[in-house]
Amino acid sequence: MDKIHNMAPPPMHIYDNRNINVSRRFVKSYAGFPRNSSGNFPEMRLSCTIDGGITGKDMVMDSGERVLTALHCGVPDRIPVNYFANPGIDGRLKRHFGLEASDNEGLLLALGVDFRRVEPPYRGPKLHPDYPERGVISDCWGNRMRKVEHGSGCYWDFCEFPLAEAGPEEVAAWPMPSPDDFDYSGIAEQCRRWRSFAVCVGDPGTADVINSSGRVRGMEQTLIDFALDEPAGTLLAERRAEIQLEVLRRTIEAAKGGIDFLWMGEDLGTQIAPLISMETFRRHLKPLHQRFIDLAASFGLPVMAHCCGSSSWVFDEWIGMGVKAVDTLQPEAANMAPEYLKRRFGGRLAFHGCISTAGALSFGSVEEVRKVCRDTLDIMMPGGGYCFAPTHLIQDNSPLENVLEMYRCAREFGRC
Repeated sequence: MDKIHNMAPPPMHIYDNRNINVSRRFVKSYAGFPRNSSGNFPEMRLSCTIDGGITGKDMVMDSGERVLTALHCGVPDRIPVNYFANPGIDGRLKRHFGLEASDNEGLLLALGVDFRRVEPPYRGPKLHPDYPERGVISDCWGNRMRKVEHGSGCYWDFCEFPLAEAGPEEVAAWPMPSPDDFDYSGIAEQCRRWRSFAVCVGDPGTADVINSSGRVRGMEQTLIDFALDEPAGTLLAERRAEIQLEVLRRTIEAAKGGIDFLWMGEDLGTQIAPLISMETFRRHLKPLHQRFIDLAASFGLPVMAHCCGSSSWVFDEWIGMGVKAVDTLQPEAANMAPEYLKRRFGGRLAFHGCISTAGALSFGSVEEVRKVCRDTLDIMMPGGGYCFAPTHLIQDNSPLENVLEMYRCAREFGRC
């Protein structure tokens, strides 16, 4: 433990690979990949096709090459690393590394993170009122949120669900942002600045039919909508998807080739079982998900799908739809252990996550964190197709030394 507490922050340049100028032609030049009869890109082992058979581990890759190789189930030079956490963890890490509170990029560099994300900011009118007397704020979609304090920090939690009893007419009239209300002017410059990183568009809230509907309609009513084919619920999901798809299309076009993959999400499991039936998935969610996957494919972008809970029941379906990678892979949930996932889907899906935020990282010792990370890498690294990441936002109750140990393990044991 003394060793952890006395560890000096690493020099900021150690993980800064912005000046590496390795060609990404073997993993990013999708225009040169042959399409199959359905128009999709075939499954590939990119690390086995580099310059006539040199594997990724035999060369130094930049972050973009590293991630794209992993997303296509190849073997990179080292395991790609990602990070996301609650703001309280961000602040503690920034203080540890001697960074300004606003220096988000410096934190990613200090942790050796290979991923970056672009998003056009909303510049449109205020569509929904806040309710300061109740401590409630609203976003442009009409989601209402209230700050909830707890022992280690706080959350903004969704509340009040204004469309809980709405019919189709009210849903049709509900104000939503226009794609014209987002500012795409800075996207190309962001991508240029992050040219050596793996740049994604979208996030776990992209697509995300159940959660996005549940935030304005309530989770119970949303699940009833899809089970009973309620027109109001279907219309709500379709309206939101249409807007998201157009915003994504404009963002990708504005990036001028600078985006590497699309990140979408849909939470489909509880801790012990599927959240919905396969029949409901195929009837309501699959057609919408397919539109996001097809949009990405039209630009030659692979898709990573976020899915919390016991979600492996849908992975074969997603593979058939064109999904290349899955995230978050919470090992506590049923049928989500790393051994099971690697054995069942390895080589057909890439994996992003597996380091639980509800286990040793929050409640264990440094030694337990080290064991979990090393065991996970030992299972997921062989054969390629793995990105090292937490299974959700790292929680505020996670000891700083545990978080530092997690990322130390990625550097120490993540060489392929």
